[in-house]
Amino acid sequence: MDGAGFFRSKSNGAASSSSNHQKSKHHQVFPHEKINISDEKAPHSTGIISGISSAFKKKQIGSYYFSWPLKAKGPVPINTMYSSGNNDSTNSSIDYSLETHEQEIQDLDYFDQADEYSQYEDAEDTYYNELINHESNHTLTAKFDSLNLSPVEEDTLFSPQKLAPESASDLKQIEQNYDEIDAKFKSFKKFDIVQDFSDHHYAKHSSWLKPGKDWNKRIQHDWSVLEKDLPEMIYVRVYEQRMDLLRAVIVGPSGTPYHDGLFFFDFRFPTDYPNSPPKVYYCSHGYRLNPNLYHCGKVCLSLLNTWTGSGCEKWSKSKSTILQVLLSIQALVLNEKPYFNEPAFVKLANTPNGETNSLAYNEKVFLLSCKTMQHSLRRPPKHFEDLVAGHFHQRGHTILMACKAYLADARVGSDVLAEKQEKATCHMKDFKASLKTIFDELLTEFSAKGVDCKEFLDMKENDDSGTSSSAAAKHD
Repeated sequence: MDGAGFFRSKSNGAASSSSNHQKSKHHQVFPHEKINISDEKAPHSTGIISGISSAFKKKQIGSYYFSWPLKAKGPVPINTMYSSGNNDSTNSSIDYSLETHEQEIQDLDYFDQADEYSQYEDAEDTYYNELINHESNHTLTAKFDSLNLSPVEEDTLFSPQKLAPESASDLKQIEQNYDEIDAKFKSFKKFDIVQDFSDHHYAKHSSWLKPGKDWNKRIQHDWSVLEKDLPEMIYVRVYEQRMDLLRAVIVGPSGTPYHDGLFFFDFRFPTDYPNSPPKVYYCSHGYRLNPNLYHCGKVCLSLLNTWTGSGCEKWSKSKSTILQVLLSIQALVLNEKPYFNEPAFVKLANTPNGETNSLAYNEKVFLLSCKTMQHSLRRPPKHFEDLVAGHFHQRGHTILMACKAYLADARVGSDVLAEKQEKATCHMKDFKASLKTIFDELLTEFSAKGVDCKEFLDMKENDDSGTSSSAAAKHD
């Protein structure tokens, strides 16, 4: 597979870059190398174009000052996202040492067989199951406190059998709100220039070196390419007052355990860019759902010089582009079998042990992807609120259908709408129990957002009634 390599690094640091900004002649920008992917639907490669759009042709950069962030030391709390007034129990957290866990993961490079990995895998599964169950262990009221429902929506949701508000005017207002959500989503631009960068991961990063004009021109080129050639399912926002920052979201590809998820990445262009690649931070919410995407936000990609590579796999100041980085993450990282992105497991591909472990890994990935969806729903990043609301308003029903299919033994990532569904031959430990918990949470939140959940609410009501009847009969 040509293009940007994708395996993670054994070291914690990215490739070093010169600490002093050197003035050099502006290099001509050539089209980037093609990324050859064995998929007829894969996006075509796109080169840097020579023109600059009028929207930012005259953009100039001034002096700016940021400060490097403090690195996390010791246990890092993964806070739950629910809130229930003054109830302290809903503000609990899980302490988890990123440094310790990252070292464990690095040690995996030296495992030779899948069965040697099983003890670590079981321990990691236990951690994630405890995390999922802990975050889900809240009262129904506590869950709703974070959703900012109107009285009409709250009354409708707490009484699922009540399919309409009390008055026609209330119903009309709710329908208008949902129509507005869909309209904003439909008109959401794939590329746009915005103002507020306060929630960007690198907002407070600084460099005392002032970028040269080559830096300025190259970023303008990147903006032009992104504005013209961004593929479907990738959206980008850049900042008028901070040309060194960029934020992108990639919609999880169908046919993978990442389907229908939203994955956000924050970029920063160093002062010696494009001589050095951009810095990229993955908004993980504390979850590791891919060997290339760390809990701490690190993205391991040879194109970013955070993993070994050669030739066109590594960053080239004259050929590599931000678009190429985004396409690499979309196609090579968020893929159908991410288990084999781990270098130690590549040789297990197409073996019984390897495929079994890959299926189980995909189930864990889907659980964490669903948890990531919940974070995005509750606290959407700035300037992406309309995208998040519209995406889940349109895709929520499909996501719930997938959860139900997986509970019925469909393989994670398979086409759940197919007449004959592909069945999973095995499951991750406690997968169905964890998925059932997450399904109930998503059902609650999607219902509050206006997703068509009637069939799932009816099924849940029937299941609950059946459970109550069985318990009563057993008691008698």
